[in-house]
Amino acid sequence: MATINFDYHPQFFTATILEWKHLLRDNEFKDIIIKSLKFLSDEGSVVVYAFVIMPNHFHMIWQIQDGYKREVVQQRLMKFTAQQIKFRLLDSKNPLIDAFLVNAKDRKYQFWERNPLSVDLWSPKVFIQKLDYIHNNPLQPKWKLAQFPEDYKYSSARFYITGEDEFGFLRHHMG
Repeated sequence: MATINFDYHPQFFTATILEWKHLLRDNEFKDIIIKSLKFLSDEGSVVVYAFVIMPNHFHMIWQIQDGYKREVVQQRLMKFTAQQIKFRLLDSKNPLIDAFLVNAKDRKYQFWERNPLSVDLWSPKVFIQKLDYIHNNPLQPKWKLAQFPEDYKYSSARFYITGEDEFGFLRHHMG
């Protein structure tokens, strides 16, 4: 099996909902993130090795592909997901939309904290540490979202145990 070429530096990425609000408790909003990751993977701009979507943030390990700029791909992900969340909240007349009103020149609503975290993973050891962190995140006492990593639906943990990619965009780090 081929392994990751660390010359291209996979990255650990974290995006957080504005003011840590628990907007992503609703699966409808988690599915927007899944749809966006699938699109980016299908177009060939990213490879997604792992992810977890928590109630107020998500983590992933991804690798931007040659010919694409990290900042551009990241901006597309954040903008698309924010727009889709906004449309869903407005269309359903969900009063939760008011919690995301902002007084900004460039937007009426804001769903993501600015400057998401993106850290290059320079070694297999650090990659595995982040992978374990991602898969165990739902088990933390403050979340208690599952008893075992593979039981949490919005995570790549099950893929790493069974090899089945129910999301259609995951790639195992071992090739």
